[in-house]
Amino acid sequence: MASVLYSVNMNVRKRVGVLISGNGSNLQALINAAYGHDYPAEIALVISNKSNAFGLQRAAKAAIPTYIFDNKAYSNRISFEYDIDLVLRKADCDIVCLAGFMQIFSQKFTEKWEGRILNIHPSLLPCFKGLHPQRQALEAGVKITGCTVHLVTAEVDDGPIILQAAVPVKDKDNEASLSARILEEEHRIYQKGLAILANVLR
Repeated sequence: MASVLYSVNMNVRKRVGVLISGNGSNLQALINAAYGHDYPAEIALVISNKSNAFGLQRAAKAAIPTYIFDNKAYSNRISFEYDIDLVLRKADCDIVCLAGFMQIFSQKFTEKWEGRILNIHPSLLPCFKGLHPQRQALEAGVKITGCTVHLVTAEVDDGPIILQAAVPVKDKDNEASLSARILEEEHRIYQKGLAILANVLR
């Protein structure tokens, strides 16, 4: 009997809360992946700090519960993070995925969710951290850049790397064209990175 129960528990999909601020194309990639019968994670809810984020429509179309917490409506970050944490825990989320969420979490929040927050960044970390990494890559004159799925820590873009994909920089690239090609790779590897973490946490 014990072995049967163990087998069932091993097949339970990890519940994921996805945080967005905008278009949500990486959210869509995760939603699409989660439709797979053998995918080890499911999208339990979507949280945005922007009421007009298009990603909320993507979630609604997939019948995923959505929540809006406007950071500007809060007098301090502690209250903002408390409400997000509360919703995630009430929904029994195992993993948090940041998908274009334009807010930085405090050390207290990241420690609560240590080893369970994923982010995708459009560079080959540790290179080109922070804002506009595609522009940074072009200005640096590198021939290869890419994207990175990593665990989130209190230090921005500094957590353990889960997965990376390289993207060549073409001579005629501008920020928009390079960003578009990197984004294609983001859609490909974010769902793989989430699957890796979900399987590790089983």
